[in-house]
Amino acid sequence: IKKSLAALKLIDLAILVLAENIFGEEEAGLLEELARLDVPVVIVHNKSDLSPVTSELREKVRTITGKEITEYSALQPGKHNPVLLANIKDSMPPMAIRSHGLVGDLVSPGDIVLLVTPIDIEAPEGRMILPQVQVIRDTLDNDCTAIILKENEIESFLGKTGITPRLVITDSQVFGKVSAVIPRDIPLTGFSIVLARQKGDFEEYLRGTPKISELKDSDRVLLLESCTHNVACDDIGRVKIPRWLTEFTGKKLEFDIVAGLDTFPRPVEDYALVIQCGGCMVTHRQLLNRLRDPKKHNIAITNYGMAIAYLHGIFDRAIEPFTGRKEKTGDLL
Repeated sequence: IKKSLAALKLIDLAILVLAENIFGEEEAGLLEELARLDVPVVIVHNKSDLSPVTSELREKVRTITGKEITEYSALQPGKHNPVLLANIKDSMPPMAIRSHGLVGDLVSPGDIVLLVTPIDIEAPEGRMILPQVQVIRDTLDNDCTAIILKENEIESFLGKTGITPRLVITDSQVFGKVSAVIPRDIPLTGFSIVLARQKGDFEEYLRGTPKISELKDSDRVLLLESCTHNVACDDIGRVKIPRWLTEFTGKKLEFDIVAGLDTFPRPVEDYALVIQCGGCMVTHRQLLNRLRDPKKHNIAITNYGMAIAYLHGIFDRAIEPFTGRKEKTGDLL
């Protein structure tokens, strides 16, 4: 039962199946939990050929949930399938069916998008990582040209070609290097920030990132990774971000990291800051539910890319393509 209830945080839609006109405390409690998690639900009464839904049950469910019951019988698919499928379609969140694009509203057909992808010890052999692949595909889907290069090739490329990209997207780990060589009038952001807008709680990240400067000695930071990749010796979540945070704040901080969708190792109230990865391996719903408790307890939340940009003094520039806010004078290190 525990695992079943935990799975509610991972789903986009629930179908509650009733039978024999039974609706008790268990069903009511389950619907209450789904409502708390903002998970839409379709209520289905099965085996209606044997026991049709009574008016009393319809009224009871309507009073408690505000929802109507969908009758169903596997023996009458032609009659019930179209209605059930229509209800599922109407109830499914749009983001579960089709996600928002990554760069479509930042570029126009024919634009050039420069993608900076370091090849370091963390880079998988023989392939690109998923966020890079997703951005390449979205760039092509929007009839733009994607140019992929490493961070040490930027100056030579721009100088030789004279090309002015419409947008530059970089791996967050080299934000500082890339920002230094990309002219200020060219929009710059990171793969993780692009994903944060598509899947995460972008406004919450914007509010939470500056809280990094308020961290104190002994504060505990939770890093959330949505996948379980092989850990490198200079891992971004386990090594680099903790190191950069410690250097930036000058404080003695404590760090916990959770991979995949595992439970938090301690009560969420113990944390002063939560840093969520881009979330390329999870759905929009899964990521939002992941952050629900920290947000409920008013814990500052940020994103890998935004945190790294802030720690390198280019936060305002990195979010400017999405917010339109110009870089503040005091934001640079």
